[in-house]
Amino acid sequence: MSSEKAKRFEEAVTTILELIGEDPTREGLVKTPHRVYRAFEHMCEGYRMDPKKVLNDAMFESSNDEMVLVRDIEFYSMCEHHLLPIIGRVHVAYIPDGKVVGLSKIPRMVNIFARRLQIQEQMTEQIADAILETVQPKGVAVVVEARHMCMEMRGVEKINSTTVSSALRGLFKSDAKTREEFMSMINAPLRPRY
Repeated sequence: MSSEKAKRFEEAVTTILELIGEDPTREGLVKTPHRVYRAFEHMCEGYRMDPKKVLNDAMFESSNDEMVLVRDIEFYSMCEHHLLPIIGRVHVAYIPDGKVVGLSKIPRMVNIFARRLQIQEQMTEQIADAILETVQPKGVAVVVEARHMCMEMRGVEKINSTTVSSALRGLFKSDAKTREEFMSMINAPLRPRY
């Protein structure tokens, strides 16, 4: 952000502190507006990134036509309705059709969408569609499991409730066996790390 935007952001945080009854000049809060600005700059960096560019930077020809799965990708996002955290994990699978993408690019692409103000359902769709459009596989499957602090810290206050959303494209949607294989793989117990 430009220094003008940073200044406006910090002024807005100062106003919020005043409106909730705090004294923004007390020792513990003097640097809070700047800290919040820096935190939001990081947590919302997805707006400045293009998932298609990230995926295209590591695309390789391949004869592989079997499922590729990256599971348990941790993510942190913020609910667009309350600006409260969403914490969870994402499972992403695709079936190549002549090309594969570098494995590290999938978690990076997840972060791009997670680091925007979000609703979980939309983020799930965005991840699936970015892979489908860019990699052009035979199928894509995305499952997101998350806890929403807007449900736990306020509102219904249901601690440890989990929301699960999915987006299925291509073979994962049309072929029950492919879908079952994906679901069994993401639900299998984790083995010891190598």
